[in-house]
Amino acid sequence: MITALAGGVGAARFLTGLLAVVAPTDVTAIVNTGDDVELHGLHISPDLDTVTYTLANAINPDTGWGLVDESWSVMEALARYQPQAPVTSSAGITWFRLGDRDLATHLYRTRRLDEGAPLSRVTGEIVAAWGLGLHVLPMTDDRVETRVTVMETGQEREIGFQDYFVARQHSVPITGVRFAGADEAEPAPGVLSAIASAEVVVICPSNPIVSIGPLRSIAGIEAGIVSRRSATVAVSPIIAGAAVKGPADRMLAELGHEPSVVGVARLYAPIAATLVIDNLDAELAPAVEAEGMRCVVTQTLMHGPVDAAALAKTVLSAAGAGADSPPGPGAP
Repeated sequence: MITALAGGVGAARFLTGLLAVVAPTDVTAIVNTGDDVELHGLHISPDLDTVTYTLANAINPDTGWGLVDESWSVMEALARYQPQAPVTSSAGITWFRLGDRDLATHLYRTRRLDEGAPLSRVTGEIVAAWGLGLHVLPMTDDRVETRVTVMETGQEREIGFQDYFVARQHSVPITGVRFAGADEAEPAPGVLSAIASAEVVVICPSNPIVSIGPLRSIAGIEAGIVSRRSATVAVSPIIAGAAVKGPADRMLAELGHEPSVVGVARLYAPIAATLVIDNLDAELAPAVEAEGMRCVVTQTLMHGPVDAAALAKTVLSAAGAGADSPPGPGAP
């Protein structure tokens, strides 16, 4: 069995390749829910939906989120009321775009949660409805919220992740990130066993701070991955000092980390024996290995399914040699 720790777009693309070379029933994806947000009374799980829609071949290829050939009648109608809403009201919010068909997913999820079903069960129902054969688990059934401290007009202010990522288009500098509720949260049922029993644990090419960070903040998950360090392979989301998509490079720099594969290695060395980096960073392989990780150099930029499948094969192959890698700083 293969267990993948996943964020949104990059992880979803990698999982597409993984399912091309491994039977879906042998794959479990543990997905970040720190990005979850409640809007218009609906529980929205962006990373869970991005993984589901991508693997169902229903994702909008232009945005990497939402459904292909979507319509926006509800958002357009909602915009009529926006000027009437008080400044403190979220009633007329349209900056977080919810397509007409995408709304059905959120309506179903919200109602099932209201009926008392845990998020893990609801996620399984949604994944099954899309005809997917892999196991998709939220990191927790409890509420954990990624909160970002931003610097605006010379002052620090803590806001929700979607306010930073979508409303502000991640254009403001950050000075801190925390995962509210993580101290009390427990891993969703099946998460720890999926990590413990996996032949290979893959850290997908996701943002180390706000996609993988929330998973690591949940009691038991970090320790579970550390115990499987020799079988864990991480894929760097940074290529030639830049993020393929999103603000991972800027977030790393703004929080005092090196925005390179070396910086990624320093974050992942305690939990992964191997780091897979892109050909463009080949000259940094010795520096990665100096951080206590085995380094594998290949093409990590996924232009399509063929590239994703080739990367998945390389990752699985790399896992076989991971046990010979020296432990990283802080590893057992």
